Amino acid sequence: MSAPMLAVEKLCAWYSAAQILFDISFTVGRGEVVALMGRNGAGKTTTMRSLMGLMDRRSGSVVFRGRDISRLPPFRIARLGLGWVPEDRRIFTELSVMDNLDIGRQPPRRWDGENEDGTAAPVWTPERLFGLFPNLGEMRDRAGGSMSGGEQQMLTVARTLMGNPLLVLLDEPSEGVAPLIVEQMANTIIELKKQGLSILLSEQNLHFAELVSDRVYLLEKGHIAWQGGMKELVGNEEVQRTFLTM
Repeated sequence: MSAPMLAVEKLCAWYSAAQILFDISFTVGRGEVVALMGRNGAGKTTTMRSLMGLMDRRSGSVVFRGRDISRLPPFRIARLGLGWVPEDRRIFTELSVMDNLDIGRQPPRRWDGENEDGTAAPVWTPERLFGLFPNLGEMRDRAGGSMSGGEQQMLTVARTLMGNPLLVLLDEPSEGVAPLIVEQMANTIIELKKQGLSILLSEQNLHFAELVSDRVYLLEKGHIAWQGGMKELVGNEEVQRTFLTM
């Protein structure tokens, strides 16, 4: 069996003295969409930040493509092919769509990690991204600050893809955007999976997660409380009531 793209073991994380994550362990395989789900405050965003090296303090093991990245700074983690789409988008509001995309640009990559075959990974260009996000293609010169929330969300995903990542961390992509954008985001995730990319998805919307995810880990107060296939979760109303309903 091939090694996972991402293997996390006993991850703990703190904001100052407050511990948020407690020994969480999970994996993401190549071409797999894995959902991290749970209520607000369960630790989903903290997990994403921990993987990117952005926490005040963390412990445990984070292995990406066979390499331990637990102690690397965020910029080196990004250069290894781990892309992050934060919930708060963080676009450059005074820059145009094209300028935002240029900022995210990184060289092409190959599948040359542990147990990989050395073939070329998908290469993303602005024109290819405009095929994925037609709305962005119609507003290439528009400043990011004059776009709607859904358009900014698409721009954030597109900017991350300009880095040619091999695994994408997507933090709450359906949060606060119109249903049409949610549908487009689901189609985008499915297309990325077809390209062989791996995705770790932080999400509260069960319907959205069901459309795109293979497996799921449920977080509760910084612990992994349940894990299994997405179909298994959809068919288990008791688990949904226990860990997802408000």
